[in-house]
Amino acid sequence: MLFERIALIGFGLIGSSLARVVRRDGLARHIAVCARTRQTLDTAVKLGLADSVSLDCLDAVEGADLVMLCTPLSAYGEIAAAMAPRLKKGCIVSDVGSVKQVVLSDVGEHLPDGVHLVPGHPVAGTEHSGPEAGFAELFEGRWCILTPAADADQGAVDRVAELWRRAGMMIEVMDAPHHDQVLAITSHLPHLIAYTIVGTATDLEEDLQKEVVKFAAGGFRDFTRIAASDPVMWRDICLTNQDAVLEMLGRFSEDLTALRRAVRRGDGGTLEDWFARTRAIRRGVIDAKQA
Repeated sequence: MLFERIALIGFGLIGSSLARVVRRDGLARHIAVCARTRQTLDTAVKLGLADSVSLDCLDAVEGADLVMLCTPLSAYGEIAAAMAPRLKKGCIVSDVGSVKQVVLSDVGEHLPDGVHLVPGHPVAGTEHSGPEAGFAELFEGRWCILTPAADADQGAVDRVAELWRRAGMMIEVMDAPHHDQVLAITSHLPHLIAYTIVGTATDLEEDLQKEVVKFAAGGFRDFTRIAASDPVMWRDICLTNQDAVLEMLGRFSEDLTALRRAVRRGDGGTLEDWFARTRAIRRGVIDAKQA
């Protein structure tokens, strides 16, 4: 057992998957769940993943050794301010968000002395959302990136790392700005591209739209899967990681212009060289067992 009491603030795919791991392996004596709707709380109880539930984060975090924020990023600041009065000394506050600088700023400023902040990002997920979509194996073989501040309590960092290790994850520690740059290219830009391509398809004439769906090839199917992700979550990611996302969009736009020029000029050599180079990246992903 790693913690006496864990409070999960938000209970979607990631939060419910983590609760399943905690239940399966007995990592906490008590799981408290806080969510925005009574329906979500009822689902948490029905699934056997909560020992107590509340619509009020103050009730959920009372006496908690670990508070895990599993909500959209835009809610972090408001939640941190609201729960701060009930956080006990020695409590660890962490999160599962895909942007990390915002955690240090929006959450860190509200936490009282003696409460430890360890931002984290389990790099795992599916296009599905909601508590029913969770499963304990979601994290196995994936990376969890921790981005504690330079003066963070090492004991707190170690305990959060151990929690994710028990879930089957590999741990990487880096500073928050570097994390946000890396994820802008590996996650945030691909989602924006997917939303754009699928959006372009929805703007086609009705007869073409039907055929796009009917004859969807593997590439388009993959884009529709990515573009089915939670729109609120991805809105917040783009807005909170604005600088890095804009930088990667600029680079992508330049590369797309170069490819467009090669197609227009019939420059097969450039196209083949580009495709061969990018093909090697896929081999690297497979070799790293992240496929």
